[in-house]
Amino acid sequence: MFEVVPRTSRLKTPDGLELAVDTRGAAGGPVLLFAHGFGQTRGAWSGSAAALAANGWQCVSFDSRGHGESDRVPGGGYHIEQFATDLAIVAAAQPDAPILVGASMGGLLGLVVAGEQRPTPFRAMVLVDITPRWETAGVERILAFMQAHPDGFSDYAHAAEAIAEYLPQRRERKTEDQLRPLLREGDDGRLRWHWDPALLAGVVSDSERYQPRLMAAAAKVDVPVLLLSGGRSDVVSRATVEEFLQLVPHARHVELPAATHMLAGDANDAFTREIATFVRDLDRHDARPGIAAG
Repeated sequence: MFEVVPRTSRLKTPDGLELAVDTRGAAGGPVLLFAHGFGQTRGAWSGSAAALAANGWQCVSFDSRGHGESDRVPGGGYHIEQFATDLAIVAAAQPDAPILVGASMGGLLGLVVAGEQRPTPFRAMVLVDITPRWETAGVERILAFMQAHPDGFSDYAHAAEAIAEYLPQRRERKTEDQLRPLLREGDDGRLRWHWDPALLAGVVSDSERYQPRLMAAAAKVDVPVLLLSGGRSDVVSRATVEEFLQLVPHARHVELPAATHMLAGDANDAFTREIATFVRDLDRHDARPGIAAG
């Protein structure tokens, strides 16, 4: 059995911030680099990362700047170039080119890095319910939830109730232990989300203006790609998936019918199984005579 308890470290960015990074699994195994969505933390990957690490892969997850235990930008000046640079730095810090698993924002940043940086720092990519063009209504629903409690919560039960209303498909409410990494206690005793409120005025403001750049980047991606989408997602649709597959004709697409935009939480076993299948196929391909790994 391989080590599944994360080893936490700090990685410094060129502008002096520190990112919180978790590493699980066997050194020397294929590296899976997990990049979370907007408003999430590296904890969103805990179940999948532990399961995959137990199978011999090295799993690396990190908090993006302004999220979780990573530093916030002084003055709140966030922009896409910072996040893309951070992702590239975490990828470069790995012993081998990693396989990126990027959810939502993490997947979009992966497209920017993979399409615009040469050589591409990823061996392959798994995009989790995101395409270069997305459904506006779904993103607006996410942002409405993030903006809904500016004064925070009185206690963990209050926060759990808010999440249950936002994710009615989840049968179990989050416990205090599960919520603790997602919330910070302020000087007033109120609990607020772990992310920097300045993010809402930075990266996500007029985010659709990035779509032409994202589509151009996607068309230049030259590594194996798996797109996982939720059959009940309101962020990705059949139209956006078909458009993506035209931009990246070598990509594979798998839909998890019961999942919403929150694939890893809604259908974690199926989600993890699809990633494992994709990685094993890559390993078999790279092991064929005459084919170089990486």
